Amino acid sequence: MLDVTAIEDPAAAAVSLDPTRARLLAELAAGPASAAMLAGRVGLPRQKVNYHLRTLERHGLLELAGERRRGPVTERVMRASAASYVISPTALAAVQPDPGRARDPWSASWLLAVAARLVRDVGALLGGAPRARRRRLGTFALDAEVRFASPADRAAFVRELAGTVGVLIRRYGAAGGEAGRDHRLVVAVHPSLATMFRGSA
Repeated sequence: MLDVTAIEDPAAAAVSLDPTRARLLAELAAGPASAAMLAGRVGLPRQKVNYHLRTLERHGLLELAGERRRGPVTERVMRASAASYVISPTALAAVQPDPGRARDPWSASWLLAVAARLVRDVGALLGGAPRARRRRLGTFALDAEVRFASPADRAAFVRELAGTVGVLIRRYGAAGGEAGRDHRLVVAVHPSLATMFRGSA
């Protein structure tokens, strides 16, 4: 089971958003179970649960964990294909955000478009890694919170951060070189949800 996977197929995204199927996915992310085992947990007849499980399996969101005999019946024990899921903007290809459309580093809308591209690209890399027989992708993430005393301090921090990152890019970037591999760097600053509506800077 993967830790997280991106849902790229529109039909699979629609299937995963159904409340009953989302509940079944959550149950099966916690551990394998059969339709009979799940029926009591979600309050639905076994036949109905089995229908939903087959739909989720058909879209790659579940996989067979094993089979077991219960009297004359062979039960299929299913598990989620990942512990958690994120829907890639690829699932909404016609209306997915395009960071190249209106580049504005101070715009929250542009930040969201960049974040959507990040989900799309890393999701595609994760999906393609097994096919390329890659065990590990060359990724890195830094997640931190910082409290600014004022909007002026925040603006000064952003300017210094951009300058420092620019220096590092110029130092280590092999511009125009044949060797090496391109990487995308995303740095974001946004208000914390916990403080946004309390008037913080």
